[in-house]
Amino acid sequence: MSDIEAIQSQLLGDIEAAADANAVEALRVSALGKAGTITALLKTLGGMTPDERQAQGPAIHALRETITAALAARKAALDAAALDVKLAAEAIDMSLPADATPRGSVHPVSQVMDELAEIFADMGFAVATGPEIEDDWRNFTALNIPETHPARAMHDTFYFADTDAEGRAMLLRTHTSPVQIRTMMSQEPPIRIIAPGRVYRSDSDATHTPMFHQVEGLVIDRGIHMGHLKWTLETFLKAYFERDDIVLRLRPSYFPFTEPSAEVDVGYKQEKGRRIVGGNGDDEGHAWMELLGSGMVNRRVIANCGLDPDEWQGFAFGVGVDRLAMLKYGMDDLRAFFDGDLRWLAHYGFNALSVPTLSGGISA
Repeated sequence: MSDIEAIQSQLLGDIEAAADANAVEALRVSALGKAGTITALLKTLGGMTPDERQAQGPAIHALRETITAALAARKAALDAAALDVKLAAEAIDMSLPADATPRGSVHPVSQVMDELAEIFADMGFAVATGPEIEDDWRNFTALNIPETHPARAMHDTFYFADTDAEGRAMLLRTHTSPVQIRTMMSQEPPIRIIAPGRVYRSDSDATHTPMFHQVEGLVIDRGIHMGHLKWTLETFLKAYFERDDIVLRLRPSYFPFTEPSAEVDVGYKQEKGRRIVGGNGDDEGHAWMELLGSGMVNRRVIANCGLDPDEWQGFAFGVGVDRLAMLKYGMDDLRAFFDGDLRWLAHYGFNALSVPTLSGGISA
């Protein structure tokens, strides 16, 4: 027993004095390895009588457990000390500025949507929304668009194979006008709304895409006339383009849902290959450009929505949001809006935290 106690005392002292993990590993091998001191003692148990094993075995096994635990404890202590040294050497200086991180930006379409909402809110308009999957009654029939109208053809409109519960054809809305119908059927006049959102038509080139964005406006009240429409459009476009020299020209036109109807042209000039909106289109160096469609809401549309056209009148207008963005910010290809090119977004992107305001500047 005195030999076992001496071995244990010697090994514990050596373990406590071990300076690093390599020294601890060397002690483990010398004590518990195949040729180790304790391993040799364990082997002697095979040549002992049962009585000797009963007397010596527990002490030898206890020695092995004690040394194994001491080795593990010393290794853990040395590893912890090494980690403390490493952490102290690699401490982060929190006073230094953080590394630059990628900053997100607002898509030009979203920016223009926010600008429009701010401008029209100042004129007392609310923002109304509706589903992008519509029935043909709200998309066409209620708007006085006849069955034979080309817009209803398969090559212009995306139809679904199924119908709704009332047997009406379902489609991807071709304009946000169904929002006007839904509003007039669910809300008592007076009504002042804009209806921005995605719309779908089977068309694709540099200035047209199968999916694009549109904003429409609707006013329903008593005594509404074309003068109210012209003032609203002038005020809107002056605020949007941030110019006071916006000049409009209203040309007679035809839309099934308005009567009378007017195409709205705006004066512009060409500078460095870019159209700059502003000025009188009849002035030298200027020209007229069609920008949007408008008119007085057709009596049939008002009646289709359950209102009395002898009591209520109104005007409506519609313009492409993507087109507004292209004109204001100098973009020349509509397809780039949907390419998802981060370089394009970085060039035209807007600060996500900069909210358009009339006081601070719509596009500031």
